This record gives sequence, structure tokens and C-alpha cells, in this order.
Amino acid sequence: MSASILTVDDSASIRMTIKIALSGAGYTVAEAADGAQGIEKAKANHYDLIVTDLNMPVMDGLTMIEELRKSPAHMGVPIIFLTTESDEGMKQRAKAAGATGWLTKPFDSEQLVRIVRKVLGR
Repeated sequence: MSASILTVDDSASIRMTIKIALSGAGYTVAEAADGAQGIEKAKANHYDLIVTDLNMPVMDGLTMIEELRKSPAHMGVPIIFLTTESDEGMKQRAKAAGATGWLTKPFDSEQLVRIVRKVLGR
């Protein structure tokens, strides 16, 4: 069974890399360029998982997670941070906001797919 994944990143090349990796593993992937677009898309469609960057214009990934977690429809949706940040304090903030996992850029496509499979259980 496939899953629908939303990737949120201000870098078009990162979004494309994620889309290629996850589409190749059988997932359906939608894209958003910042946290505000990510919220719009998440409210308009159902996604089984969200993969988001932290630092983006308009709305960062941390704020997006906090906003999505306020919505009952999005409380249980797993969210993975994919970012260049590796600071432990930031990881704790992300976890407190509701992030499910953390993957540091640059990332290996196979590692991303493994994490997504583990989080989704498929």
C-alpha cells in the first residue's frame, strides 16, 4: 500500500531529490516551498507523512509543526525534520513541537527511504 507524503523545503533541488527518492520507493509525493504553503496543502489534502526543512522564508518548519499540531486532523501525522541543523537544543525544540524524527542534510536517499518506511510501517 502506497502512502502520500508532503515535502516542505525552500530548495527546489532538495524537494526534487526527496521526490525522486520517495517516488522511486513507491510513495506519492507533493511539494511545498515554505511552512505556510505546507500548512495550506496539509489542510487541503490528506498526507500520511510530512518531511520538512527547518529554515525557510515566510514560515519555518518549527512554526509549521506547531501550527499543524493544533489541528486535530494533523496531531497524529508523522513529521520528519530534514535540515542542516544538528544542534541538540534545536532537536529538543523540534521534538517538543511535535516532530517525529530528525535527519541531517546532506542526506543519503536510501537512509531517507529507510526512515520513511520505519515511521510509516510500510
